[in-house]
Amino acid sequence: MKPHFLARNRTVLIGDLLLILVCVLGSFVLRVPLGARLYDFRYQILTMIGVALLVKPLVYYQFGLYRRVWAYASIRELKLIALAVTTASIIVSIIVILLSTIMAKRDFSRLVLVIDFMLSLLAVGGLRFSYRLFAESQLTSKHPESRQKRVLIVGAGDAGALVVREMQRNPQANLTAIGFVDDDPAKLKQEIHGIPVIGNLDELGRLIGLKQADEVIIAIPSASGQVVRKVTEICRNKNIPSRTMPSLHELIGGKVSVNRLREVDITDLLRRTPTNIDTELVGLSLGGRGVLVTGAGGSIGRELCHQIARWEPKELFLLGHGENSIFETLIELEQNYTSLKILPLIADIRDREYLSHLFTTYTPQVVFHAAAHKHVPLMQANIEEAVSNNVLGTRNVVEVSLESNVQKLVMISTDKAICPTSVYGATKRIGEMLILDAARRFGKSYSVVRFGNVLGSRGSVLLLFKRQIDYGGPVTVTHPDMQRYFMTIPEAVHLVLQASAMGKGGEVFVLDMGEQIRIYDLAQDLIRLSGLEPGKDIEIIFTGIRPGEKLSEALWDEGADYVPTQHPDILRLNENGISTSTELQGTVTDLIGLAKQSDPDQIVKMLNRIVPGAVVSSKPLPDITSVI
Repeated sequence: MKPHFLARNRTVLIGDLLLILVCVLGSFVLRVPLGARLYDFRYQILTMIGVALLVKPLVYYQFGLYRRVWAYASIRELKLIALAVTTASIIVSIIVILLSTIMAKRDFSRLVLVIDFMLSLLAVGGLRFSYRLFAESQLTSKHPESRQKRVLIVGAGDAGALVVREMQRNPQANLTAIGFVDDDPAKLKQEIHGIPVIGNLDELGRLIGLKQADEVIIAIPSASGQVVRKVTEICRNKNIPSRTMPSLHELIGGKVSVNRLREVDITDLLRRTPTNIDTELVGLSLGGRGVLVTGAGGSIGRELCHQIARWEPKELFLLGHGENSIFETLIELEQNYTSLKILPLIADIRDREYLSHLFTTYTPQVVFHAAAHKHVPLMQANIEEAVSNNVLGTRNVVEVSLESNVQKLVMISTDKAICPTSVYGATKRIGEMLILDAARRFGKSYSVVRFGNVLGSRGSVLLLFKRQIDYGGPVTVTHPDMQRYFMTIPEAVHLVLQASAMGKGGEVFVLDMGEQIRIYDLAQDLIRLSGLEPGKDIEIIFTGIRPGEKLSEALWDEGADYVPTQHPDILRLNENGISTSTELQGTVTDLIGLAKQSDPDQIVKMLNRIVPGAVVSSKPLPDITSVI
């Protein structure tokens, strides 16, 4: 490699020396009046050549023009060339003018220096970018277009331009762009990297046939689920594959890259139009502070860590009980945030003494409490564990946060806490009450963020459906009208951080989850994305509503008072009718005592008595693996 490097840069240096001669002579030829002889200006020409040959290569070297691989030159290199040539020309001009003054050659034309600068800019830039043109032509000749898939790009923006550029620079991917599709009329018939914008989204089906496209790539990270659904449906009807960029929420903290292209999945069909985040407010609440996340190995906890990391906290503490999941989170973060101080803490939030030791030792300023047992049917079968983790664990987090003077505590909650029919929902509601009680008693910025189901989390309906499809079906749904709120994990966490930054203390923030989605429709979409037909390749069967289940969920109690916030997708609830502090603490102590005594029937009775609207059954659901 080393000899090749030296040979390549020696060639560039020799080229520069020859072009310096050409540019100096050219500037005099363009400046000298017709009929005059260059010989008459020999002293000026030789002086300028001598100075230019000494100064310009040294300046170019200082600017790194001999250390670049010019086959990959871009706009950044073009700016560097302009700066280097300008600097070199200024230095040459100063020296030449001084020498001409000293030598009393006052007939020296200043315009020659200006012409030399312009010629040098063209020559130096042209020489270097010729390497890139040659490299790209070589690559193209090695990979004939006839072997490549013809690709239509949906989205003629920055991401689309990047995808096309990467295709052109990496022919080994066997992809060639044949056109852009974009709904912006101003872009129609324009070209990006030589690829034309040939139509809008409504014309996609016709254009696939007209251009004989083999694949469609959706290069719009901000595309809504409606747009992704429309494109995938057209591609399915045309029997060609489609791929997409991850959503903006997924790309937060990462880079838009052609390597992030992937097959369209169910989360893409449900993604919402991205909303703005108050970067200044979130930055002030997280930047430069010690932030601790409980349950950092879980689905929500891991995404919280990724999005928190981009705000440059002073330290990020990953607290969790499962060593493998914490290790995986740690590895992902260290790869993307090399300068961030990250400390993995293996601990059980039920162990108050050790939890207190950790908080006292590391003194986090902001805590996100995402640790919880959340699988509804399993918690029905393990009632004591639900209380132990979700109630005792939350109380421990609150108490040690107060002891170590944590400035901000945010609990992640669920829509199942509203009029709960499950042990899981009821224990989460008590956790909410503990957070709000501490905020009111001590005037702390402790708050709750409540939202519905998240797609792709551990134990979610999505993973069960995928497993059932892999086995060839059937896919099980309890009722054709069963519906739930859904949001992708990155979307939910994006709004959690915004809500947490707005919290002053004692608030329950509720995320706008949009419309509820039928589980049956979700199952059909997933089967189609797997390249199969519902009812033909994979059967969907209904197993019946189980005791205590609801056809739909709610995000707040009936008649609850809620008000909008400064963010359009976040509401704030005014919680009324909460038990007094003494009453709540006594009840929680009794509840934890019943869990230690293993008395599930009495636990359920107490939950139904103290949780607003609770109708919890003491019996486990008859089919733990069915979909709710």
